[in-house]
This record gives sequence, structure tokens and C-alpha cells, in this order.
Amino acid sequence: MSTEPVRPPATDPMKGFRGVCAGLLVLEAIVVLLGLLVVSRFTQGAVNPVAMGVVLTIGLLMIVAAGLQRRPWGLGFALVLQVGLLVSGIFHVSLLAMGLIFALVWGTVLWMRRDVARRMARGELPSQQQ
Repeated sequence: MSTEPVRPPATDPMKGFRGVCAGLLVLEAIVVLLGLLVVSRFTQGAVNPVAMGVVLTIGLLMIVAAGLQRRPWGLGFALVLQVGLLVSGIFHVSLLAMGLIFALVWGTVLWMRRDVARRMARGELPSQQQ
């Protein structure tokens, strides 16, 4: 093992990760807002306006969160919205299914981020090679 310092990558891979998170949030917001059609059709009574308001709020906050991914707390905000989407599954099972699917996607993206950070710390990224 060499003792020379690890070169920083030529480009910041975490900047690209923030772009992936922002794109994922926009995609998720579109899917969640399309869920309004399901909620409006399949919820009844006093639950309907509450459910629609919650789903609309989560969808709009996801769009806002996409623009906030450059902030240090942007990823945390996005993950809190994921929890909110899972909790909204109390209104309809399709919302819970969306939440579970996107939780798997976010878990995969976070796992990839961790892998890139580890490789970057060890100096194994292609842009760190001489």
C-alpha cells in the first residue's frame, strides 16, 4: 500500500449525485401528483379532501426539494418527504406501493453514493488515476 496522498477527483462526483437526486425528486413528484387521480376516485367522505391535500402537498414539496439539493440539508429534506409518502399510504394502498417502490430506488441511490464516497476516499475513481 502506498503512502502518497490520495488525489482529489478531477470533477466532484457528489455534484452529479445531487443532480440525480433532483431528477429523481421531479420524477417522483410527477408520479405522486398523478396519484391524486387515484385518491380522488377511491377515497370517500371527509377523508377525501384531507388525502388530496396531503398528496398535493407532498408532490409540491418534492418539486421544491429538487431545487434544494445543492444545500447541505437537501438530501435529508428529500428523505423526510419519502417518509411522508410512506405515511400517506394510510389513505390508499396505491400510495403505500408508490412509497415502497421509491424507497427502494432511494435506497439504491444512497448505496451507490456510499460506494462512490468509499472509492473516492481510497483514490480508486478513474478521475483520480494518473
